[in-house]
Amino acid sequence: MMALLLLVEIGACAPAWADDTGCGSSGGLTGVAVHCVKSGSETNAYISAHSDHTFSIALACATDNALCSDTPTCRSDGHPGQVYDVFEDGALLDWQACLTKREARHLGGVTPAMVERAFRRLAWPASELVVQPPKGRTLVNFDTNFYTANTQPTTRTVTLIGQRVTIEATPVSYTWRFGDGDIQTSTDPGAAYPALRITHRYTRVGELGPSVDTTYRGRYRVGNGTWKSIPDTLTVPGAPVALQVVSATPHLVGY
Repeated sequence: MMALLLLVEIGACAPAWADDTGCGSSGGLTGVAVHCVKSGSETNAYISAHSDHTFSIALACATDNALCSDTPTCRSDGHPGQVYDVFEDGALLDWQACLTKREARHLGGVTPAMVERAFRRLAWPASELVVQPPKGRTLVNFDTNFYTANTQPTTRTVTLIGQRVTIEATPVSYTWRFGDGDIQTSTDPGAAYPALRITHRYTRVGELGPSVDTTYRGRYRVGNGTWKSIPDTLTVPGAPVALQVVSATPHLVGY
């Protein structure tokens, strides 16, 4: 059974069967070096803080009885519970969880908060800025053209609490940083010449580094379920592009 709960405030961890040394005791019910037996809220807090890992739980046995008919009892946040071993990415942790039947039964749901955290941790494409005229040079008082080809959704698949979650990020706006202090935000990604949709006129010569930041809106689905929106957007900065602004002087070369 996969396990995940919402983040709540951490409480005390002193199950009814624990000895006087409490959470600092060593030795365990199943041979685990138990540093602390966590309550349901503590277990929730730990799993929520490690959402990029896979968790599972199994009833702990006081003996080697395979049927686990003698599972130790405890009190989780003031309610009777049972002791569970907790596995992170398949490895047995050095603490156990004291969970009520309800807490154990509701473990495993992917929450929006966990998806939001994964959305922000994943690497999404930085838009590549294209400047025209090409070759890194443009003229003063000239309509310099800007655009990016990053317009399509990007998907990533992650495993959260043992479940496959597909996260999709779609560019919804662009922040054009022209390198001279001027900034423009648009939903338009621009286009190649002759469609001059995002342009800027430089008034001084110099070496500049324009760039474009991309703001993504996300959505996700668990397995093959319905798509759900991620409320907050995410902005990925773009790398600067070297651009030299020069002036042109007319020369008479003949009739």
